[in-house]
Amino acid sequence: MNFRYYEIFYTAAECGSFTKAAKRLFLTQSAVSHAVRELEEKMNTRLFDRTGRTVRLTGSGRLLLQELAPILASYRKLEERLPRLERESPLKIVSCITIAAHWLPKMIVRFQKEYPDTPVEVEVVSAASAEQRLREGSAELALVEGVLMREPYVSRVFSSYEMHAFCASGYRSAAESSISLCSLLKEPLLLREPGSAIRNTFDSRLLLEGLRPEAAWCSVNSQALIEAAKAGIGVTVLPDILVRRELEEGTLVRLEVEDLDLKNDLMAVWHHGRCLGYAAEKFLNFFLYPYFLQ
Repeated sequence: MNFRYYEIFYTAAECGSFTKAAKRLFLTQSAVSHAVRELEEKMNTRLFDRTGRTVRLTGSGRLLLQELAPILASYRKLEERLPRLERESPLKIVSCITIAAHWLPKMIVRFQKEYPDTPVEVEVVSAASAEQRLREGSAELALVEGVLMREPYVSRVFSSYEMHAFCASGYRSAAESSISLCSLLKEPLLLREPGSAIRNTFDSRLLLEGLRPEAAWCSVNSQALIEAAKAGIGVTVLPDILVRRELEEGTLVRLEVEDLDLKNDLMAVWHHGRCLGYAAEKFLNFFLYPYFLQ
């Protein structure tokens, strides 16, 4: 049975008149009468007693009205929410650690000021896990660093960072503040784990020279490497943004390494074969504001 018929019945019961119900629903009086008659035939019972221009519910009609009231109330509530459903649908993001620590919080704060009805769910994962989340559809956007993802993914670069070698302020003398790439590899190296964007960039640069690093320390935690470098255990290679405080405090210094230029791009990535939702498209627009990312 057409759900519209139940709306017509409910309105007729409220108005006590088919004519008044027709005016409220912008229908003809005959259309209202037809809908009610169809319901009565379907239920095999009379729903209204017709008395002149007025109608009054029968016992069956009152029972149907009681059943319909909560259903129609939910339906009308849903109709009111329909224009907002897209805004209320959560934005699911996966992010690498570096972006999550230094860019993402500011992005989300600004986004939610403009779109307060849109919840944002963030999972901090490795680049490999981010690709998996996009592939299986459990995330709409991935914020990653390093190498651009290939098809079927679309990538938009929104910022970048440089990487350098760092050591404790007293680790080397002032005369040794600049060294060759080969000399760097003779130092105890405090490096991120293989497979991370930071490590891949460093390893790829060495590979061009036919070199391979041996790590004295290998960690998934950049802060652990920073603390080891501050203690004078060795030299770490990390993004400049991760050691700003240590450089300002003088607990770490940058070690100039000849022919070592390292840079990673930061990207928003999504699956080309899937349509981006309202929230994801709005969030991507924030990458058009360079001042916001500073």
